[in-house]
Amino acid sequence: MQQERSLYWPKGIPEKIHVPQVTLPHCLATSAQRYPDKAAIVFCENTFTFASMKARVDSMAAYLQKALGVAKGERVLLFSQNCPQFIIAYYAVLSIGGVIVPVNAMCTTEEVRYFMENSGAKYAFVARELVEAVLPCMQTETADGLRHIVVHAYKDILENQESDTIPEFIRKEYATIERVDIHDFQTILTENRYRLDEVEVSPDDFCILPYTSGTTGKSKGCIHTHRTMLSAIYGSAMWRHMHAESVILAVAPMFHLLGMQNCMNIPIFLGATVIMMPRWDAGLAVQLSARYRISSWTAAPAMVLDFFSHPLSRDADLSSLSLLSGGGAAMAESVALMLKERFGIVYNEGYGMTETASFLHCNPLNHPKRQCLGIETQGVESRIVDPVTLEELPHGEVGELVTSGSQVMLGYWDNPQANEESFFERDGKRFFRTGDLARIDEDGYFFMADRLKRMINVSGYKVWPSEVENMMYAHPAIQEVCVVGIHDEKQGEQVRALVVLKEGEDIKEKDIIAWSREHMAVYKAPRSVTFFDELPKSNTGKIMWRQLQNEQNERLSS
Repeated sequence: MQQERSLYWPKGIPEKIHVPQVTLPHCLATSAQRYPDKAAIVFCENTFTFASMKARVDSMAAYLQKALGVAKGERVLLFSQNCPQFIIAYYAVLSIGGVIVPVNAMCTTEEVRYFMENSGAKYAFVARELVEAVLPCMQTETADGLRHIVVHAYKDILENQESDTIPEFIRKEYATIERVDIHDFQTILTENRYRLDEVEVSPDDFCILPYTSGTTGKSKGCIHTHRTMLSAIYGSAMWRHMHAESVILAVAPMFHLLGMQNCMNIPIFLGATVIMMPRWDAGLAVQLSARYRISSWTAAPAMVLDFFSHPLSRDADLSSLSLLSGGGAAMAESVALMLKERFGIVYNEGYGMTETASFLHCNPLNHPKRQCLGIETQGVESRIVDPVTLEELPHGEVGELVTSGSQVMLGYWDNPQANEESFFERDGKRFFRTGDLARIDEDGYFFMADRLKRMINVSGYKVWPSEVENMMYAHPAIQEVCVVGIHDEKQGEQVRALVVLKEGEDIKEKDIIAWSREHMAVYKAPRSVTFFDELPKSNTGKIMWRQLQNEQNERLSS
């Protein structure tokens, strides 16, 4: 039985939407036609118009097509922090019918290799400071791998490099890499040697393959089409009353769906202006918000806390800021109250996943509830079901949140078992099992209760404990390890390792943390380590992780 719509459904928002029957590159082309001289991106005080971005995208797409031979449907890794080159590469690949595989800029060589091998990618765009992590993944005479990579140094695209606000890592000079399989991004754009042959791309073509943790320790690729991505984009922009004159602060990383959709695809869809930050800097964010009259930005609660705690925020003119939104972790009650009392801003919390192209549930702007997943948005039907029987449960009872909507991915890449476990048919609809336990209150709002899957959420990044444990067992001093999630006011959760050392070993917490950061992405690495003589186990010999996690969190609050 379908749940009734909330009594607080926002006025003027239709319950269903007609998703534009176009592609993501079509959105860029349309905005370039409508607003050719308008600023699409401001990055390090350099302005890039919609027309200039479209020209650069076409030039890069032609090079991929003619010089490198990238064909429709081929997967291309994109490994970079936020920058104009990220957007150019993204839309260039999609323009020729390719598929973008976004890679977290904190990933190690082993993780990059996994994404390459699992996706079958033969090409990559790589930021210059990350090249060393990718070189071991290149094709050789004896090993398959990446055939070509296009490398960008952030500063190369900046005509004006005089501003003292440009971070040092952007200004950094790098030696040229002389290899036939490595191509310089800026040289490609400057020479502009090729002309693009049009490729027929449809709304239902596969275009994005982001990876997410799931029911096993290995990340799974989520198959998204232009239609699934645009369903979330169109619905989110309408829900939050965004438009072409919006000025958006881009702080969330674009390799993550939260940043990709809200800081890149939505502004391009609307023809809005993005003020882009390469890395998070709370003081700079405050200055940019005042200088450029930022009207909205999407960020994790930890960034919001940093922003409004910064001394500059006390005197800065932030009167233009009307929308703060985000998800991935609940906004702390104390921070929400501060935003309301000091600045008159309500943090618009929502709920989405990589599997749902980010946007799924959201709080109505005029009637939000704190630390809440919000209500179903346009065209979405979510239910709370018994995790075993999949039968729908009454309001107020806790069960698994399952959902159906046009933004839900087609399925997991090359993983029929995961698809079998994650989807089911009911009442003629295909539902996705989120793995999150939730409840619905009397007003139709969804609230998170727990996680059915054992997963840690660090500032919106999902960390799978068994994956971290498997990597930590490679440490020569570790006999046994259990990874748990610990409540953190800023990040939502942080990773803690509970460790039993091998006999005779005398290693310190800081040494294990440092070792972990060398062997895995920083957000996965434990922030703290607690040593045990032995870990409690069930009668079947399994480590009792939930008991340990509860005990660790209870100690924090005592």
